[in-house]
This record gives sequence, C-alpha cells and structure tokens, in this order.
Amino acid sequence: MTSPDSHRAGFACFVGRPNVGKSTLMNALVGTKVAITSSKPQTTRRVIRGIVHRPDAQIIIVDTPGLHRPRTLLGERLDSLVLSTLTEVDAIAFCVPANEAIGKGDRFIAGKLAAVKKTPVIAVVTKCDLASRDQIAQQLVAVSEIGEFADVVPVSAQSGEQLDVLSDVIVSHLPESPPLYEDGQLTDEPEQVLVGELIREAALEGVRDELPHSIAVVVDEMMTREDRDDLLDIYAHMFVERPSQKAIVIGHKGERLREVGTRARKQIEALLGTRVYLDLRVSVAKDWQRDPKQLRRLGFYD
Repeated sequence: MTSPDSHRAGFACFVGRPNVGKSTLMNALVGTKVAITSSKPQTTRRVIRGIVHRPDAQIIIVDTPGLHRPRTLLGERLDSLVLSTLTEVDAIAFCVPANEAIGKGDRFIAGKLAAVKKTPVIAVVTKCDLASRDQIAQQLVAVSEIGEFADVVPVSAQSGEQLDVLSDVIVSHLPESPPLYEDGQLTDEPEQVLVGELIREAALEGVRDELPHSIAVVVDEMMTREDRDDLLDIYAHMFVERPSQKAIVIGHKGERLREVGTRARKQIEALLGTRVYLDLRVSVAKDWQRDPKQLRRLGFYD
C-alpha cells in the first residue's frame, strides 16, 4: 500500500495517430509550451519530455511522433522511436479524438499496444470541447471495444476539463519515488532543439499540405552578443527537399520568410526570456527524408 504522504514519480508516454492532440495535451498538463503544435499531421519529430510537478508526484510526459504506417526512411525511424519508447515508460496514454470515428490508424496502434504486456495503457479521449456529450459517450464505448485499458478518461486540453482527473490517473500508475527532476524544470530538451522546433512550427503555419514533412530545422549557433548581455544571436537553417518548396517557404520577395522569422522570434523570446536576433536561411537538401546520411546530419539518428 502507498502511504498518504508518499511521493510518486515516473514516465508516461503519449501515443496516437498523427494530429490527435498529443502535443497540445502535454503542453496543457505541463502548463507551458514544450512541444510544437500544428493542425498539420506528423509535426512532432522527436521524443520530447515535459515535466509536471505536483506536491505528491512528478510526471515526466514523453510526447512522441504520431504512429502510422511509414512511407519513408524518416517515417520508419519515427515509428521505431515510438515503439522503443513504449517499453521504457511506467504508463502509456493512448490518445483518440472525441470528434472523429475510430479508424484503421487507431486500431493499428491499439494492436501495437496490446503487445506491450507489462505497462498499463490509459485510453484518453481528447478534444472533448469539439464534441457533444452524446458523441463523447459513444466514443468512450467505441474506444473500450478496441483494446483492454487500465482506465478510459475523456479530456479537453483547450478548456482544461478533466485534466486534473487524467493527471491523477497517470500518477496512480507511477512507482513510489522521490522527484527525478529539479522543481521548476519543465523539460529536459536542450534549448537549441526547442528553438529549432519553434522555428519549424512557425514555418508550418499556412503552407501547403505536403510541406510539413519536408521541413527540417538545424540551429547552427546560439550565443550572447559580445557587447550586449540582453541579446541572443541565433543562426538557423531550414532545409526543404526541392527548389519549388524553397520558393514557397521564402515567398514573394522574401515576405513569407520574414513572417516566419518574426513569429518564431516572438515564441523564442517568450521561451528564453531574452531578446533575440534570428538569422534564418533556407537550403535544399534533396530527398533528405529518404537519405540516411542527410537524416543523421539533420538529427534523426539510427
């Protein structure tokens, strides 16, 4: 039995098909933005950890790329990343949106989770603010029929409804442990990785549907300007796969790239708490999603 004053800490992994609200849900539970969000599927590219601090517990949430049947080498690497993560956590939250019918992708993931025998799986019905009460009730039943889950919890990251319940449920599956991270630390991602993700998020706003998978960002350098303690210089590169995509990202007379830079700079300044000068370049890395050498160069390792 756990004593009333004992502390729990551990890792919970959020999984689901692309664009079911995993990153938005993690940001809501952590209380700040540690993962990028986009209406475009497949925008999460890395395993990102967000840390929830409570008096009685610490939840380290592992947000993963959406699981899907891969079509490229990048897709295979992302799926491999997710599946390896499932075996290393204390609880798994399987996210399914309330406003969409259960589909092949959800069943595909439920099948993968059924093979993870020792880790409790919590089914989380997300985006409940976009569904009626009847829809939510029907989805709870439908989700329960595609797998055996330790718990089923409906939530809305946007309105905050049931977030406390989900937090309590996750904590109930964590082992007794002292805190694993210092109080106040919200993520263990290096700042350069977070900055790169914020730039990529800004670039994803309003582009054509095929572009999200083709944009990668590398932060070449981050340093405080020599004569200005209050100003951080950031030099970053966006990579796309074809010259036509480079033209889309840059826009007419560079207008779109300036918009991306302005949007990203505001987010980066909010994250780091300092003024930022952002130097943003766009280059073509031909078919990088299918090239092992280029994937390694862009940070997607074997």
